[in-house]
Amino acid sequence: MKLYELYAKIDAAVPKRLSDEYIQTYGGHDNSGVLIDCGKEIAGVLFSLDLSLAAIAAAERSGRNLIVTHHPAIFSPVSALRVTDPVGRRLLAAAEKGISVISMHLNVDCAVGGTDEQLARAAGGTGALPPEEKLTEEGCGYGRIFPVKKQSFAQLCAHLKRELNTQRLFAYGEERTVEKAASFCGAGADASAVARAVRAGAQVLISADIKHNILCDALECGLNVVQLTHYASENYGFKILYNKLCGGLGVPCEYHEDACML
Repeated sequence: MKLYELYAKIDAAVPKRLSDEYIQTYGGHDNSGVLIDCGKEIAGVLFSLDLSLAAIAAAERSGRNLIVTHHPAIFSPVSALRVTDPVGRRLLAAAEKGISVISMHLNVDCAVGGTDEQLARAAGGTGALPPEEKLTEEGCGYGRIFPVKKQSFAQLCAHLKRELNTQRLFAYGEERTVEKAASFCGAGADASAVARAVRAGAQVLISADIKHNILCDALECGLNVVQLTHYASENYGFKILYNKLCGGLGVPCEYHEDACML
């Protein structure tokens, strides 16, 4: 199968236009799409949250010559490729082994059933789960605030650890009863997220890579905070997306997990 034929199938499910609209409406930066094209027929696909050296090695071992990532393999402009630089090392390793790369970032965050929605579901959210930052396509966007079954904060944290298969979870705040949560996958917890959570009556904010000042603000506003690893907050949803896509791509597929990042 040709690379761009396969990309068309992926883009039909999680279109890049979602990323483009999010950036235009809410700001930020992305670099999704075909990022490395080695010009070869695609024999198989490996999905991985990141273009890690371990993912490249796994793809080579299994004969997959396309890696589909969530995080862009090239995020910022690259002025030089050197094996002494981590980004250059990964890009050169993939290219030297004839492995092409597709990245799907904000479009996967914002899609219906994408990584942001799935984090909310992992926390116990059910139903439609409308996003806080909405896009024009129904149900697409970023950030969720939702009711959860009545439970203690400790029970919610324990549930998240089990559901996300992670051991790295930082819990802030006194023990309390939780009935509503706010979640923002990846590094999405900013001042606006805190304000939205407080206005909606949430008791807990769930995110990753939370800046110290945002953490302080959330706690002083009366929110408990669950800080996950960035990887754990998005790997869960990306794996669900993989399971939805892999059967329809027409080539052998597998999922790679960098377990050390969970």
